[in-house]
Amino acid sequence: MSENSVSEAEYDAITDAAAHWCMRLHAADCADAERDAFQRWHDAHPLHAFEYAAMLEIWDVAEHLPRPAPQPVVMPLKPRNRLRTYAIAAAVCLVALPLAAFTGWEAGWLPNAYERFETTDDARVVTLGDGSQVEMNLGTQLVYANYKHQRRLTLYRGEAFFKVSHDRDHPFIVRAGDGRVRVTGTQFNVWKYEDQVRVMLLEGSVQISSDTVHGSVPLTPGMQASYQHGDATPRVRAINPDDSALAWRQGKLVLDNLALADALPLINRYLSKPVMLADTPTGAIRIGGIYNINEVNNLIPSLPKVLPVYLTQNQDGNPVLNSIPRKAPKG
Repeated sequence: MSENSVSEAEYDAITDAAAHWCMRLHAADCADAERDAFQRWHDAHPLHAFEYAAMLEIWDVAEHLPRPAPQPVVMPLKPRNRLRTYAIAAAVCLVALPLAAFTGWEAGWLPNAYERFETTDDARVVTLGDGSQVEMNLGTQLVYANYKHQRRLTLYRGEAFFKVSHDRDHPFIVRAGDGRVRVTGTQFNVWKYEDQVRVMLLEGSVQISSDTVHGSVPLTPGMQASYQHGDATPRVRAINPDDSALAWRQGKLVLDNLALADALPLINRYLSKPVMLADTPTGAIRIGGIYNINEVNNLIPSLPKVLPVYLTQNQDGNPVLNSIPRKAPKG
């Protein structure tokens, strides 16, 4: 059963259950039998896991809020993407935060809108509450929240192209990996795979900042910044305006004579089991071509036909590329 086949009433029931399990699993008297029952519910349908993960995100936000003196709790929030007001209220109340939502909004601690989006096998275009448009590649997950002083979006995985509504006094912050992208209104692309992140700017301007280093790096149109965990500063370079990295928006994966070590992160984001390299020499072999992003699974078995490699499998079931040793010349 797909998400689109679930009725509004059924979705309400799933959200109900997600809020209930979030409360029970955080309770001190939660028994092993309950945890087993939760796991069965969680695994019964992808939407169960999706809604429960959303509840956990709200719970995590609530746990980091300050704790003022007790006062009556009013929750005039307008959660989006089918997350119900009572569910958010339950998560906040259960972490003992007697804070009125209005007070939290005015202080900049709580959002007045929360949206969560995910793609699996199809790309998708979504419009956020502020009017910004986001094109989501396959296998992408993101969360958007609107706060009084800024708009915040977290890209958990995948890739997205942003057309951000201009609002100089209400900046748009994209968090991806160990860094943040700050904009007021612009067009840019963010790609995240594991701890690697790339930000490509097409229009406007953005500031890239790190969790570990003070200061920021500005980007202008035609520039790309890339970083990963442990980097002191992003690596910045000029790009071609029709860079192949944006071919995903037309449903294509373009590999422009790349070393396998550089190509695999672009390929693996579309695979359920990432492909591994046997060694450094294998990673140096180069690959090119244009592929449909919905058919990348067919690419891996075909590689031994076009490259000097053969496939094996590691103990975790991942395909492994191995280079074929060159024969020494006779004589």
